[in-house]
Amino acid sequence: MHSLTLLGGYDKEGYPEVLDLTLNRGDILCIVGPTGAGKSRLLEDIGCLAQGDTPTGRRVLLDHQVPGEAQRFAIGNRMVAQLSQNMHFIMDISVREFILMHGESRCLDPEEALVDRILRCANQLTGEAIQGDMPLTQLSGGQSRSLMIADTALLSPSPVVLIDELENAGVDRQRALELLVGEDKILLVSTHDPVLALLGDRRLCIQRGAVREVIQTTPAERRNLAFLSAINERFLGLRERLREGALLDFDMPAYFTEGPGIEKEAAPR
Repeated sequence: MHSLTLLGGYDKEGYPEVLDLTLNRGDILCIVGPTGAGKSRLLEDIGCLAQGDTPTGRRVLLDHQVPGEAQRFAIGNRMVAQLSQNMHFIMDISVREFILMHGESRCLDPEEALVDRILRCANQLTGEAIQGDMPLTQLSGGQSRSLMIADTALLSPSPVVLIDELENAGVDRQRALELLVGEDKILLVSTHDPVLALLGDRRLCIQRGAVREVIQTTPAERRNLAFLSAINERFLGLRERLREGALLDFDMPAYFTEGPGIEKEAAPR
């Protein structure tokens, strides 16, 4: 599968939704809008490859064709993988055993090199190191989300990945998107975070249950993204200081306005 097309349905009041959007492998589409606007509903429509049989009446095409029942209702090797806001493991096994079991469930036999790569990538996304012999049930929320992002990118064959509010996961968001796109996935991210929103090629603005606008990320927004990313790095630095038990009693305004990566003239006006 090379492309996914979204066709509009209806908003919460029954008015038609004007939407005909095609995404190709390697694309990042961000979904923004107020809480309760319908962002998660859109992800659910895509997740089930809706054919006018959901509350919104939307339809989803694969390679410009209506997906067959085998694609829509497959238990294994699904076309769409979804990372929800909450990750809770109940299996009493180690991280390494989980990765191997996931591979076996897909009729694969992951080599140790792939398992090590998944762990290495997961550790690049979280500030809390994940060891292969750690019990799944002892992982924190950020560790769990990081493991599943790396596992989805490197082991899951699903060409489409849906992520609901990555900013709440305690992971390196930019690296997570780069990892998934680097594995040739179509990526859709529901977010309230301006850094994530500007990382996408385009973003959908949802209001009252329907897409109201499709916005192409502009060159000016790309420039502002560099500024916001540098600010975000400062926030991550504060988080690490807190974890290490350090005081935050230094000159905070200077911390956020000076140093490598912060260009004052790049700030939004």
